[in-house]
Amino acid sequence: MRWTHAPLPGNRPDMAINPHQCSLRRVDPARNMARYYTLSVEPTLFGDAALVRQWGRIGTRGQFKINLFDNTRSAEAALLRLRKIKERRGYR
Repeated sequence: MRWTHAPLPGNRPDMAINPHQCSLRRVDPARNMARYYTLSVEPTLFGDAALVRQWGRIGTRGQFKINLFDNTRSAEAALLRLRKIKERRGYR
């Protein structure tokens, strides 16, 4: 597995190029808010798929959560659903 601590500034992969990873940011200097949210679909040792979510303040390690799925298609659908939810909350 590949672990990243925080997305690089300006690094937002296009979903058409890489449907297995998405990096979002939400920055509001007036509210002292600088957050990131990273989603990625990774293979497991047993042939399943895992949706790895990592979030926190930009520049920190943050927290992560792993959700397991039977196949990659289900994990990708969950990634897209979570991406839409985060974009509605102001992440870009």
